[in-house]
Amino acid sequence: MSTTPQLLSSAQVARFVAHGFLRLDGVVPPETNEEAFGVFAAGLPAVPYGTPVPKAFPEGSFARRLLELPAVAGALRSLVGPDPDVDHHFVHTRAPREGSAQALHADAVIDLRQDAFDVQLMYYPGEVTAEMGGTLIVPGSHLRRTNESDTGRYQNLLGQTRLTCPAGTVVLLHHGIWHGGRRNDSDTVRHMYKIRFNPTVPQVRLWDTADLDAPAVREELGRGFPWYEAATGRLEILNRIRLWRALSGDPDFDIDHWATRIANRPGAQRSKA
Repeated sequence: MSTTPQLLSSAQVARFVAHGFLRLDGVVPPETNEEAFGVFAAGLPAVPYGTPVPKAFPEGSFARRLLELPAVAGALRSLVGPDPDVDHHFVHTRAPREGSAQALHADAVIDLRQDAFDVQLMYYPGEVTAEMGGTLIVPGSHLRRTNESDTGRYQNLLGQTRLTCPAGTVVLLHHGIWHGGRRNDSDTVRHMYKIRFNPTVPQVRLWDTADLDAPAVREELGRGFPWYEAATGRLEILNRIRLWRALSGDPDFDIDHWATRIANRPGAQRSKA
């Protein structure tokens, strides 16, 4: 990527770790948004799984220019690192008043990694209003491992969000987030362009770490969500601690002694002596 990226801060990455997604509202310029509709109508060439970005999207192509926007390039570099591979890409289109919605699901059916994750970019070239449905996301659900359609029977969860946004918005999601495309009840076609990225380097301190020890980092990682129950919510925070230890390269990071407590195994330590 040839632009100078705008790296995320530690607090922003911690927010991603807690929420499972990061919004970049209106970061794509109007002329690029206008171009997108023609590009999508003409169709996008297929990309083989695991293709490096330069081969998947040649220089000057629409997708490459989208990814080279400083805000987008910086956020991607902060989360998956330089030179990621493209897993796949696809344009999701919702026709006006089509009368159906996508079931709540997670895309990561078999992906159980705890020290790495893919990032899914979702780009909305046009404004998405409440009547247009948008993408439903359950914040903080990405580390609660489920089979793809296990959550499909759930209709509403406390704290879920249905994305409404200005034109040119990009959302970056952890591959495990629970989400689904909502029904379009408007008279306007809704487009969303998705690209999934696979990291090719260890995802350790890839962002601007100047604020790594700031109170905001711990505050974000300890955040609760309305759908959590008191006891099971602790499991989600423990999962975040484990992920943050991997991302920050700090094996001793903890919140309220939770990870330290359960790692205490005097018998195992004695056997090594």
